[in-house]
Amino acid sequence: MDKAFIDLDINTLFTERLNRPVSVINDADAAGLAEARCGAGKGTKGTVLVITLGTGIGSALIFDGQLVPNAELGHLSINGFDAEIKASAVAREREGLTWKEYSVRLQRYFSELEFIFSPELIIIGGGISQRTNEYLPHLNLRTPIVPATLRNEAGIYGAAMQAATTHPQLAVPV
Repeated sequence: MDKAFIDLDINTLFTERLNRPVSVINDADAAGLAEARCGAGKGTKGTVLVITLGTGIGSALIFDGQLVPNAELGHLSINGFDAEIKASAVAREREGLTWKEYSVRLQRYFSELEFIFSPELIIIGGGISQRTNEYLPHLNLRTPIVPATLRNEAGIYGAAMQAATTHPQLAVPV
């Protein structure tokens, strides 16, 4: 992240520059919010983790349907590395790992998340969420782990939810 963005109130900056209300949300947070409220996690009480596997590892931490923003769980240190360096979808491709080999890395990562958060549900999104049949059967977790149901639209839905919450006067009734 560029240091100019640290401690910057980006909502206010964009609102002032664009002369209209703006609400900014992290992409994984947006997807997680939508999946927890309308997708695979709908109705789940307690802790839901939404993990996006793609160029990195994005994450959303949801508790009782409420987002805990900016969790950045892809930066957990696993064996001395940021998890996303070794367990992202790009890492699998870069290193030429089979799905079974990749599953070993995911097992280590998800076991760590399970230990720290004791979630009720883990939802997998991101680029390889459509290939969960290749790696989920190899994982051994206590926590149910399921693919995202809203797919790539989850981020769009979540951003709209955040905007409607932040600026209810602009929300369109459905």
